[in-house]
Amino acid sequence: MKLRIVVDPDLCIGAASCVTIAPDTFVMNTENKAEVLDHGVADVPTYERIVEATEDEMQNIILGAQSCPTLAITIYDESGKQLYPEV
Repeated sequence: MKLRIVVDPDLCIGAASCVTIAPDTFVMNTENKAEVLDHGVADVPTYERIVEATEDEMQNIILGAQSCPTLAITIYDESGKQLYPEV
């Protein structure tokens, strides 16, 4: 399944809880803001990325997003439906 993961850098306060829970998906940049990786691949992190994820990986990514104290991470499924935060 494909997920679109978006980090709002204006909301991110650098708590890094997402990195602790899902280190293959999230990394902190030099400004102490979370960015999105593609399963830990050595690519250029970005604030928005589409990743291929298994059901288990998806659950872990959502847990990482849920750990954010400012709701800076939004996750969409491949149809564009917002999975987190729930609307």
